[in-house]
Amino acid sequence: MRIAYLPSPISHLTLMPYKLVSLEAWKPREAAQPVEMTDAGALPEAIPKEVHLLLDGSANMFKKEIQTAPKSKLKSSVQRSLRQSLLTSYPLLHRYIDEILPKKGSLEAMKLPDRCTLYVLDGEPLFFQHDTATLLPHLKLVHRFPAAFPSIRIDRGAIRFVLSGATLMAPGLTSAGGRLPSGILTVRAEDGAGEGLDEEDRWTRELEKGEPVIVRAEGKTEACAVGFLVMGTKDVKDKGKGPVIEDAHYLGDGLWKLGTD
Repeated sequence: MRIAYLPSPISHLTLMPYKLVSLEAWKPREAAQPVEMTDAGALPEAIPKEVHLLLDGSANMFKKEIQTAPKSKLKSSVQRSLRQSLLTSYPLLHRYIDEILPKKGSLEAMKLPDRCTLYVLDGEPLFFQHDTATLLPHLKLVHRFPAAFPSIRIDRGAIRFVLSGATLMAPGLTSAGGRLPSGILTVRAEDGAGEGLDEEDRWTRELEKGEPVIVRAEGKTEACAVGFLVMGTKDVKDKGKGPVIEDAHYLGDGLWKLGTD
């Protein structure tokens, strides 16, 4: 008989002053308990269906504390290139790009472990990148411009596991509290970018494997994680099982707590 431990709740965190998002509202009500696993590795019947994670755990590049590193200013040509990359990856940013990256702003880069780079403007974290992969928005930027990025929603039962760095599994999205894109493309005139948002700012276009996505949560206002899909949203609906996002940046992780002033 093997024993697996479900993740413990995260502690209250002191957040950056420009965006106050209290994590008290995100804390699970009960402490983690040891769970017995069968020899086949299946969850016993006593475990609620709301538990959606891989019990063997998954490594997360930001799960541990990150040490602050020196920042270096980027050349204007590099800033222009990053700006174009952002608009290509996130067309809905067109409305906000001059506010996020002012043309006279001084964008800086901070080198992080695992070949990651964090881009900072006036002490505020904006985007990060692993090697030359697609830029991902820092959650503090997502909280400022929540409608600018594609999103999905997890149910209440999956929240505690996402906030512990576990792999997000399909049942947390296909349950009654979860939400996936409808697949019915809705283009609003004010967006002008050919992307799908309905009148309630809910993402409608199906997302493909490898695309970046924001993770919202049932009953919560702020997004709780951001990462790349390892399964397209249509496949999530069709299969209803398997990992959906791995190695996400989530509320309370090392990247969230990293000082960038």
